Amino acid sequence: MYNNQCEQEKQKHVHEITGSTRIVNECGECHNHRFCTVTGEAIYTKDKCDHFHEVKFRTDFSDGHYHEFCGKTSGAIDVGGGKHVHFIKSCTREADGHKHEFQAATLIDSPTDFKCR
Repeated sequence: MYNNQCEQEKQKHVHEITGSTRIVNECGECHNHRFCTVTGEAIYTKDKCDHFHEVKFRTDFSDGHYHEFCGKTSGAIDVGGGKHVHFIKSCTREADGHKHEFQAATLIDSPTDFKCR
């Protein structure tokens, strides 16, 4: 139950992230995986000058298996208009004897939150 007497911490922003893993060719069977998730809330650096987000996802089920990932994004990358994105480049956890590399950029936070001119 919400109690307006209690101080509620304002939720920090999140980003959508979607992508595909690099193709792996194992035993002549090429395949890759797709993923789509929402980052965790912003985690600010000690000096409060930047922030990053934790990212967790499970890929789609392809070639009889899926992969998981748990890591974090880069700091904020300014794209103008007071908006930013984050970059991530890493590898999934191993499954079915292999792992996949991937790289992606988050979508802009609050993409419809802007003033019309």
